[in-house]
Amino acid sequence: LLFPVSNLCGKCRPRDTDLLQPSLNFLYWSLHQTTPCSQQRAVAVLLSNVSLLELLQKVLEHTWLRSPPSEPAYLSSEDALLCSGWLLVASLLLYQHRYNTEVHQTLSLDLTAVLNAVIFRKKQPVLLLVSIMQFLRAVLRQNFSSSLLVIVGQNTAQGASPAQPSSLRDAALHPLATWQVFSLVVSLQNLMVHKDLLLSQAVVACLETLVEYLYVKNQDVALHVASQPWHRFLLFALLSGGQKSFLQPGVLRLVTLFLKYQSSNIISQKEISQILQEAAEANLAELPEAASRALHLFLCQV
Repeated sequence: LLFPVSNLCGKCRPRDTDLLQPSLNFLYWSLHQTTPCSQQRAVAVLLSNVSLLELLQKVLEHTWLRSPPSEPAYLSSEDALLCSGWLLVASLLLYQHRYNTEVHQTLSLDLTAVLNAVIFRKKQPVLLLVSIMQFLRAVLRQNFSSSLLVIVGQNTAQGASPAQPSSLRDAALHPLATWQVFSLVVSLQNLMVHKDLLLSQAVVACLETLVEYLYVKNQDVALHVASQPWHRFLLFALLSGGQKSFLQPGVLRLVTLFLKYQSSNIISQKEISQILQEAAEANLAELPEAASRALHLFLCQV
């Protein structure tokens, strides 16, 4: 089925949402819900389809041309198609790298536009934000070096005439600029406060991948980002309200991130003991799967 469905997609236009939406979703799940052997073949089929990749290029570019809905929570059919496109491309990036699959057509994307979609998020539905962050995680994990993707449009205008240390730091973080890194971190912190489960999981995962990328590029910048004092206020905000438990998945993963990079000004020994005490008193069998995985990672890090 991959052959006819991918060929059908290649004959469509980005505005053919009724046909493209289920088709791209089928391609996405075909990549994820199959055996490793079949997965490798599926990736090869999709990456050999030039018309499909050209269509995906147009779909992603349409993200910057969309008309924001009056309600940010509203997911139009156009936005749903964009979500499917971003998620499919993120998966193709991941598996192309894993299997070193030959690429017959590259995708070109403006990194500044992708980052601005998260940093400024003008009335974007949560699911679209999550999909773009999944894509951003994929390119960060590959150090922007995928043979499927060409990053264009490095924006240096906002950092005109930087001081010498900033220039050296920007060179180390290339293709990211320092101002983009800190703007992205602030935006991710703000998104966490919304306490939307899907959004918070995507935000923490994006923050984890970003700090890992920074640590490889420039350890000083990575440790600076991980020890930002605002992270502590963020933890207090997440623990306020009805659910004060540390055993929330987003909170646990944040704490694990701070432990990994030794941010002792954010998380103290007293709070680590409090989490261990909560875990000891909790009925672990009743914990949601996301919380169980996050607790497992936390205990391994401790």
